[in-house]
Amino acid sequence: IELNVKRRVFQMNGNPVANEEALHCLDFSGEPALLYLADGSRPIEARSFGASTNVSGEVVFNTGMVGYPEALTDPSYRGQILVLTYPLIGNYGVPDESILDGHGLPQYFESNHIHIAGLVVSSYSWEHSHWAAQKSLSKWLTDNGIPGIYGVDTRALTMNLREHGSLLGSIEINPSSYDIVPEFDDPNKRNLVAEVSTKQVVVYGKGNTPKILAYDCGMKFNIIRYLVETHKVELTVVPFDYDLKVNPNNIEWDGLFLSNGPGDPTMCPDTIASIQYALELEPARPIFGICLGNQLLALAAGAKTYKLKYGNRGMNQPAIDLRTGR
Repeated sequence: IELNVKRRVFQMNGNPVANEEALHCLDFSGEPALLYLADGSRPIEARSFGASTNVSGEVVFNTGMVGYPEALTDPSYRGQILVLTYPLIGNYGVPDESILDGHGLPQYFESNHIHIAGLVVSSYSWEHSHWAAQKSLSKWLTDNGIPGIYGVDTRALTMNLREHGSLLGSIEINPSSYDIVPEFDDPNKRNLVAEVSTKQVVVYGKGNTPKILAYDCGMKFNIIRYLVETHKVELTVVPFDYDLKVNPNNIEWDGLFLSNGPGDPTMCPDTIASIQYALELEPARPIFGICLGNQLLALAAGAKTYKLKYGNRGMNQPAIDLRTGR
């Protein structure tokens, strides 16, 4: 099968089967772009719908059917080129970033910023429609300097990532040549947690009990909402390197929460030291870690961690609520 973009002729086995008029539904808007992978394979051709800027990062995938405003603002994706396997993206736009919840947090997002380095989708909808939409996905990416490309077989790309593991990649907008392979930047060599963690101590649900101290290693806003609104805790969020032993803010706490986050947990020695201090307290206090936080807890307990071949960050994975059996 061959698709000649310039002549708008669709061919199968060399025979034209549709003319330009019949292909009015196919949109070839956007600047030409290439996605390079560090495995040495031929660059993948695409079209741009975001910012006209070149980026490099780790290529990962997400299998969620909806939720790209949340995924793009998830600090766990810091420095990564995100591939969305769901075939149609952008059809419901992006909600208003100025709408805040009762805690002063953006209602529809997981943080205050887009954290991905770039976005790769199969089909981009240039027209969006949703009652809460305030702008298009294209404009949101462009306003934040994030490139987005479409026209990629994202499911085939995901199968490649599953086979070979996460790869470094680079998005090039308006490339001058196929043969000039760009430099690949590995974001995991940076302390990504330091880049996304809060810089100040913030208290949510003040006056509630119990009192939970949360280490922000890249914590999503929905975790704050869930702990405060559902479990009615007083949640004190601290920077990733807060010294719990010295406790300069004299924070009272009954339990410790270790959040999700990006990158290599071994780059957080100050966090690990504070967890080790908490583990040695008598009487013991409960400690709960998720994602990166769970790895930090393991390191503090004397275990070692290693990077898995790939990660599937999807929202359509079945689970059982052990409290209710649902």
